Amino acid sequence: MSVACGLESVVVLGCLRWAWKRCTYIGNYDSASWPPATPDEFDPVPRLCRLILAVYEDDLHNPKFAPPGGYRLNPDNLVKRVTYEETQGRSPPYIIYTDREHREIVLAIRGLNLSKESDYKVLLDNSLGMQRFDGGYAHCGLLKSATWLLKSESDTLKRLWEENGSSYKMVFAGHSLGSGVAALMTVIAVNHPNLVGWIPKDHIRCYAMAPARCMSLNLAVKYAHVINSIVLQDDFLPRTATPLQDIFTSIFCLPCLLVLICLRDTFIPDGRKLRDPRRLYAPGRIYHIVERQFCRCGRYPPEVRTAIPVDGRFEHIVLSCNATSDHAIIWIEREAAKALDVS
Repeated sequence: MSVACGLESVVVLGCLRWAWKRCTYIGNYDSASWPPATPDEFDPVPRLCRLILAVYEDDLHNPKFAPPGGYRLNPDNLVKRVTYEETQGRSPPYIIYTDREHREIVLAIRGLNLSKESDYKVLLDNSLGMQRFDGGYAHCGLLKSATWLLKSESDTLKRLWEENGSSYKMVFAGHSLGSGVAALMTVIAVNHPNLVGWIPKDHIRCYAMAPARCMSLNLAVKYAHVINSIVLQDDFLPRTATPLQDIFTSIFCLPCLLVLICLRDTFIPDGRKLRDPRRLYAPGRIYHIVERQFCRCGRYPPEVRTAIPVDGRFEHIVLSCNATSDHAIIWIEREAAKALDVS
């Protein structure tokens, strides 16, 4: 009897220890040892968030998302707007915009639309580790979407590059589902410069907001010089290697799914997970916007930390009421702008 009671006590204590560690783990810990990002390297993030938000706008002359004093687009510089009807479900909607002030040609892609079946088809078209790509692995559906989009807009991008001269940069930007498409487009463009008018590699950049896990670790590190991922505090999407289709088909009971992922990961050794070459990760260099601390109410002035992690990237789910709100592009834009203001 005493032995049984002792075993029960050990189990209870173990469960309490696990619950304490999980419930007190915050996004702040993921980047605690990273150095701060410089204002210059982080400066493009708020305006590129604004360009992604422009995909959602019906009228750029009267934007519904524009904050007072925020970066405003010049509607005359909008080259092209592509809707769901025109993509026929092959990719999310996007715009092509010539930013003459910053000398950039920007292709911006919106995030997942929960009401569009075509977006789910892109997510569902994947089997972990089955899509080989550039010496690594990639999400199959996102790669197909990126390939189609780049080939479709190849002539437009070439023309813009020729018209505006070699001082311009080519920027691919996306949010959530669109971030994975943008990141994989960047890899294709770097390896096949003929598709974008033979633009030099150092003139190509990608900014993935709230990035999806879309490529294996070797590719995420390999392309860190051109791909930048921006993560706001506790955002759930960059932190789970659970297939994207499982996440978004469970979006309406997401808290339950996150708890189940935590339970599963507790009993799988980190070494075994991280050794799997097929495991997908958030791409490129990571910029982590941190604005909350443990046992401190509310937000504090945000700071941005950056690194190119090679020993795992955001491997721990954060059980936080902000895990989904931190995924919103509007919050990423606001906190990124605040971080620049206080830097």
